[in-house]
Amino acid sequence: MNNIIELAVFDMAGTTVDEQNVVYKTLHKAIENKGVELTLDTVLEFGAGKEKHQAIKDILVFLKIESLDTVDIFNDFKLMLDLAYQELEVKPIQGALETLTTLKERGIKIVLNTGYNKQVATNLLKKLNWQEGKIYDTLITASDVEKGRPHPEMIEKAMGLFEIKDASKVLKVGDSMIDIEEGKNANCGITIGVLSGAQTKEQISSAYPTYILDSIKEIPSLLKLNE
Repeated sequence: MNNIIELAVFDMAGTTVDEQNVVYKTLHKAIENKGVELTLDTVLEFGAGKEKHQAIKDILVFLKIESLDTVDIFNDFKLMLDLAYQELEVKPIQGALETLTTLKERGIKIVLNTGYNKQVATNLLKKLNWQEGKIYDTLITASDVEKGRPHPEMIEKAMGLFEIKDASKVLKVGDSMIDIEEGKNANCGITIGVLSGAQTKEQISSAYPTYILDSIKEIPSLLKLNE
């Protein structure tokens, strides 16, 4: 298996980056502040992996709430998140740095993609001191495309950047159903769900990934890159 992957596309929060679920906790609080009763589990189930304005819309649709202004909630969320990030300690998911390094050493292109906007994602990477070209090859965010997950536009953009025409040579890794759906919609050869982030094994299983792993650190062994 170690010679079929040319491009690996990794989600950020919960997959490569441990930011203590601050985004979804903040999203939860922003909606609650409008007088809505909901659980963090509901936010994770219907919002994980998505562009965050779309996540708010989908959560309110599930709750059958039509009276709230989603733009207003989204703007509140962005302000609250900026404040939360000022003091947030961010660290890599255990084994993430080693896995990304191993894949890059084998000539596999590494793309980080996310439902965050460019500013949020860039701030996370600055806190980690992850430099483009060293730890990863490029970053593609929800604000870089017109259509968010599960549409495959972010993966297709990554393939175009590195002139990879065969999607069967692309690996997609994420911690949510929407990540797996994105990978399948792009016809990725391998999709991997990891249990280090937003959703449960049962939830991720419903999207039928090729593999489900406890975390990203198991990927080199799975791909037989350590042989």
